[in-house]
Amino acid sequence: MSKLTQAKSSWAIAVVIAVGALLGWAVLQKDKHQAGDEHGHAEHAEATPPKGPHGGRLFKAGMHALEVTIFERGVPPEFRLYPYQNGKPMAPDQATVKLTLERLGRAPQVIQFKPQGDYLLGDAEVVEPHSFKVSIEAVQGGVTHRFAYEQEEARVTMSDAQLQQAGVALAVAGPARIQSQLSLLGEVRYNGDRTVQVVPRLAGLVEAVSVSAGDQVRKGQVLAVLSSPSLADQRAEGVAAQKRLALARTTHEREKKLWQDKISAEQDYLQARAAWQEAELAEQNIRQKLAHLGIAATSHGNLTRFELRSPIGGIVTDKRITVGQSLGESEHVFTVSDLSSVWVEAPVATKDLGTIRAGLLVKVKASAFEAQAAGTITYVSALVGEHTRSATARVVLPNPKGLWRPGLPVHVEVTSGEAEVPVAVQLDAIQTVRDWQVVFGRHGPHLEARPLELGRSDGRMVEVISGLSAGERYASTNSFVIKAELGKAGASHDH
Repeated sequence: MSKLTQAKSSWAIAVVIAVGALLGWAVLQKDKHQAGDEHGHAEHAEATPPKGPHGGRLFKAGMHALEVTIFERGVPPEFRLYPYQNGKPMAPDQATVKLTLERLGRAPQVIQFKPQGDYLLGDAEVVEPHSFKVSIEAVQGGVTHRFAYEQEEARVTMSDAQLQQAGVALAVAGPARIQSQLSLLGEVRYNGDRTVQVVPRLAGLVEAVSVSAGDQVRKGQVLAVLSSPSLADQRAEGVAAQKRLALARTTHEREKKLWQDKISAEQDYLQARAAWQEAELAEQNIRQKLAHLGIAATSHGNLTRFELRSPIGGIVTDKRITVGQSLGESEHVFTVSDLSSVWVEAPVATKDLGTIRAGLLVKVKASAFEAQAAGTITYVSALVGEHTRSATARVVLPNPKGLWRPGLPVHVEVTSGEAEVPVAVQLDAIQTVRDWQVVFGRHGPHLEARPLELGRSDGRMVEVISGLSAGERYASTNSFVIKAELGKAGASHDH
C-alpha cells in the first residue's frame, strides 16, 4: 500500500471517530436536558404544538406530555388538562399543574387544578376573549416541566397615526352621573276625557247632515236634523201639560181670592192649590225629559223635527250618518274629540312596573318625523293584561298645533332617577362582536375587544358593571372602524 493510500485511510478513521464523539456528546446533553438539573427542572417551548386526542395543544417532554384544552360546551369556559406518560393517559392525581394567564392591561391570573374524572379541572372561569399568554408549570413523575404559548383573539394592532386618520378618538372609562332611562314604544290616542260619542237618543229619519269628518265644530253646533214620530207625541203631551198648568194656575188664583173675600169655602181653595201643584209637576217632568234628550219643548210648528247638536267643541273624527238613513235611539252617529290635548299610551312590561309610576317625567319622540315633547306620566293601570302581560302607562300631552295625531307611533323615554356610577363609557363606543357587547380597550399599539356587562344608560353614557376598570382607555368615537378591521383580520376562537 502506498503512503498516499495510508494517509487517506488514517484521515477517514479520524473523521469517523470525531463524528462519533460529537454524536455521543449530543446524546449525553439530550439525556441530561431531559433528566433536568439537580432539582429536576426542564424547560420546553414549542412554537406550534400538535393537537392532542381531545383537540387541545399537546406539549411533550421526554416520556411525559400534557394536553391543554378550554372546554365550554354547556358550561362556562374552563381549562381541562390531560396528562400522559409514555403516550398513555396518566392518572390526574399523579400530576400537579399551575397555569398563569397574562392579559393586556390585567394583573396575571393564576389557575390551580384538581383531579376530575380523567382530567385536571381549573378552579376559575376562562373569561372572554381568550386572548392571553399562558405559562404552565407541571410536575409529572417528579420532574417539573414548564411550557408556554400565546393566543390572540378579538385584537387588532393600529398606530396612533392610523387611529387619527380613521377618525377614532380615545376616552378614559371613569365615574359619571347617569339619569336612569327606560324607552317604551307607545301610540298617540284621543283624550278620552275630551272625546264624546254623539247618539240621537230618539229613533228617527235623517233629514239633513251639516258636517263631515275632519270638520271643526263648536259646542252646541247643529250636526244633523232628524224627524221622529215619537217626538211629536212627547211634544204634544208637553203642550197639553203647559195648558193644564196655565188653567190650574188661573183656577188657583180665583179660588184664593174668593176664599180671601170669604165667598167660597177654604176647601175649594185647597183643592185648587193641589191641582195647580200637580199640573206644575207634570209639566216640569215632560220639560225635563225633553231637555235630557237635548230637544226644545217648542217646535215652531213641526212637532217631529229635532236638531242633533255637538256637546263639546272639537273635531269630528268619525261620521256614520247619511241623509235618508233610519236611526235607532242608541246608534253612534258622530265622534267629536277635542284634540287640543291627546293621550300617549305605552305598554309597560311586568319587570318594569317597579320603575314606572305616576309623576315621572317623560320625553315623547315621533317615529315618523322629527318632533318631541315633554310630559308627565299621569296614570299607570292597576291591572296587567291577561294576554299581553303588561300594564298601560298614560301621558297627557298638550297638542295646540295638532302635531300629535291619534294613531301616530312614538317612543316614550322615561327618566326614572339619577345616580353616580363608578365606571361608565360613551354609549356610541359600544359595538357588537359575536354575541358580546364590547368596547375596544387601548393597550400600547393594540386594541382588544372587552366584553361588558352593562347597566343603566341615559342615551349618552352607559354604566359598566364588569369588563372594564376605571382609568382604562378605550375607542370612543368611530369605534366601528376597529370592528371592521377586526373583521378583516378574522376573529378566531382557537382553543
